Amino acid sequence: MPLPFSLPSGHRLPDAARYAALLGAAYAALGISQPFLPAFFAARGLSASEVSVALALGSGVRLVVGPLAGRLADRLGDPRLLLAAVAAASALAACGFLVGAGLLGLLLAQLLYSIVLAPLIPLSETVTLGAARQGLFEYSRVRSVGSATFILASALAGWLVGREGYSVVPMLLAAMLALAAVAALGLRRTGQAGRPRAGGFRSVLALPGIRRLMLLSALVQGSHAALYAFGSIHWGAAGHSPATIGLLWAEGVVAEIMLFFYGGRLAARLGPRGLTCLAALAGVLRWGLLAETTWLPVLAFAQLLHGLTFGAQYLASMRLLLALVPPHQAATAQSLHASLGVGLTSGLLTLACGPLYAVWGGGVFWAMAALCAVALPLGWRLRAG
Repeated sequence: MPLPFSLPSGHRLPDAARYAALLGAAYAALGISQPFLPAFFAARGLSASEVSVALALGSGVRLVVGPLAGRLADRLGDPRLLLAAVAAASALAACGFLVGAGLLGLLLAQLLYSIVLAPLIPLSETVTLGAARQGLFEYSRVRSVGSATFILASALAGWLVGREGYSVVPMLLAAMLALAAVAALGLRRTGQAGRPRAGGFRSVLALPGIRRLMLLSALVQGSHAALYAFGSIHWGAAGHSPATIGLLWAEGVVAEIMLFFYGGRLAARLGPRGLTCLAALAGVLRWGLLAETTWLPVLAFAQLLHGLTFGAQYLASMRLLLALVPPHQAATAQSLHASLGVGLTSGLLTLACGPLYAVWGGGVFWAMAALCAVALPLGWRLRAG
């Protein structure tokens, strides 16, 4: 039986392991912060509205800092050192949550943490895609490690919070981010001597196909906004227990992991255009089902579709970035895609879903289905890449 990361060269398993360690640590930190950092703020005395302010501050900072750090990484030509630096700085900044007191202190800690953390995921993806471009491993399988550590870290953090309280959250974040810094130092050099100048944001946005890619990511990935914001609330109101809701979320991540790990041939056969159309079709089906029923068997099926609505579009985006963007602009393009193509739109849609859910309830998912329906003809006109 071939090894999961093996390719013809016998030297490639260590490379795959190193990049898997980086993505594993980076996404483990995300798996800790996403569910538990808001609860940490609440445990430190912030009200619900103050927690919202803290989260919005972090999102706003990441939208601005991420692209700037991506452009800096391209100008440096070797993102590894910047990646290691931001991971180490993020580990130190996470400790600031333990000393921050009151609203002002915690907002300052969140500001510093968000500034240094913003480039971590985009730069991690950039260096991993760069290594995959060189044929060192299959990207999707290495990326599956990040999804796996996300859910494992969430489970571990939940168990430790139950035993030790929410003060353990910053320490867990610091530990994972420190591991990411160590992993970054062990990566291959991806920059090249005599590289062309990286250029600015306009030159990246002017690349053929980039703006269409960002629009498609905004539509398909943004359509998850209603689920992320109100899925648990909607299912809980329908009478499903917290344990059942947790299993539904875990099922979606497992489906994502399975696609990343075993979907390499499917991705190669369909290409970015086919993957995008598959994701959009799955989104129309998934959100339509969630809009019409909360019957558990249907919810379980809909969550399996997460592997397509998120995973297929994600793989399409990464393949297009590889195909459309020169290596010397990769970090800028990756960070712009993460900030403008996904982050900004998802934030705006999350704000819009609040009043829509208040009026329509589960009907808000029909609005998400409409976004995927719009994406379908746009995706069909993608270049093969």
